[in-house]
Amino acid sequence: MSAIRRHLTAIIVVVLVIVVAALAGPRLVLGPQVGVEQVVQQDFVQTVVASGRVETAHRVDVGVQITGRVQRVPVTEGQRVAAGATLIELDASELRAALDQAEYAAKAAAARLRQLQQVQSPLAVQAERQAQIAYDAARDALRRSEALLAAGAISAVALDDTRRAEQVAAAQLRSAQQQAASARPSGSDAAATAAALKQAQAGVELARAKLAYATVTAPRAGTLIARDVEPGDIVQPGRMLMVLSPGGETQLVVEIDEKNLQLLTLGLTALVSADAYPKERFAADVAYINPGVDAQRGAVGVKLRVPSPPTYLKQDMTVSVDIEIARRANAVLVPSDAVHDIDSESPWVLKIDGRQARRQAVTLGLRSDGLCEVLAGLTAGDRVVPVATATVSDGDRLRPVLAK
Repeated sequence: MSAIRRHLTAIIVVVLVIVVAALAGPRLVLGPQVGVEQVVQQDFVQTVVASGRVETAHRVDVGVQITGRVQRVPVTEGQRVAAGATLIELDASELRAALDQAEYAAKAAAARLRQLQQVQSPLAVQAERQAQIAYDAARDALRRSEALLAAGAISAVALDDTRRAEQVAAAQLRSAQQQAASARPSGSDAAATAAALKQAQAGVELARAKLAYATVTAPRAGTLIARDVEPGDIVQPGRMLMVLSPGGETQLVVEIDEKNLQLLTLGLTALVSADAYPKERFAADVAYINPGVDAQRGAVGVKLRVPSPPTYLKQDMTVSVDIEIARRANAVLVPSDAVHDIDSESPWVLKIDGRQARRQAVTLGLRSDGLCEVLAGLTAGDRVVPVATATVSDGDRLRPVLAK
């Protein structure tokens, strides 16, 4: 009985050995099954991918130039406005009263100038003439008195009286001459009155300008994309109340990683899709590259021009941009995830040689979308082991299985 048991045990052991050999034999002899990727040859485009937003060539921040209470806001966010259209109106009652006061002051100054020119100046000239006549008469009387005194016809006292009369007449003439000169167009009175008129007129212009500040108008035609003001608000200079997007060329603003800066040049073309319309694509081209780098984000600001923007494109929309850097026809391409030390000076791959993995140095060219152009080291149809397959080393046997 024990002999039968020993015989059965031996049979079971043999069967197990046969089963294990059947299962593990190919792996031990041929190596493990390993997923591999194939090198292909096709047209290849290298792109730099970035995201950004839509904006017009510039925006206009709208605010007020004087402090006041908002009386009316006749526009709404998203509304298209014409150049010169009213955006904000402030309460202008005090400003209108100030303008009226300034205009009355200017009218009074103009009246004073007219009075000087039409009344005071002619009167001063007439007074000068009369003073001249009176002086001439006093001077003649003095001469006669001097002659009579020499002849002994009058006394010295009488001559003194005549001399004093001549002196008084001379003083009155000088005063009249000064008044007439002052009243002339080139005189001091005329200059002071004219200056007062100009000052009053400047006050009118100032009051009129302040009144104009009470009405904020659109400097250009465009679309109102932001509004932060309501009737009754007290507003003051320095606060942004609205944002106007003027009509004009549409631009895309994106930020590119600084490591790609050497690849960018003006005029490069791009394909763009808005996140809201991912299936729709439109063309753009690089119009501006910021000369500076944002140190905090390690990015470069780039603007792209959109020659024919689609109708659905709106201000501040988020977009995805593929900038075409270079294009190759019939390029040999290997998946980037199969290249070891891809950023070093000596990249390499594990190439399938028969049923073994062999280390193969490669020379790389363009890179984009998970693919690398191979300039030397591989040909189309070669198979390579992905880097993630860490169990495979140079010289290992394996059974390659082409990844789907």
